[in-house]
Amino acid sequence: QVQLVESGGGLVQAGGSLRLSCAASGFTFSAYGMGWFRQTPGKEREFVAGISWSGGAANYADSVKGRFTISRDNAKNTVYLQMNSLKPEDTAVYYCAADLTGGEYGYWGQGTQVTVSS
Repeated sequence: QVQLVESGGGLVQAGGSLRLSCAASGFTFSAYGMGWFRQTPGKEREFVAGISWSGGAANYADSVKGRFTISRDNAKNTVYLQMNSLKPEDTAVYYCAADLTGGEYGYWGQGTQVTVSS
């Protein structure tokens, strides 16, 4: 079955950096787009970044453009989110997601907490 396992979250000061990883299994990773989302209490889950199956195309939420970079290593079945210049408003649970249907993220990891202190 599809499994997505995030890691790399933690506590960091504003201006710092973190790299999240998501290890995927149970499907042909190199054939599908992947994404990162985040959610804070009381709010809907929001899109952060997405990357195509090849890694050749990526898109970002306006709030993270220029600070976050999504990448993938198809040999390792892993997608990454490099987060730089972190702000307190980036504090959230970050989720990895897989788009196995060609247009909708239908599989999710358990999430990893990112906390940015001011």
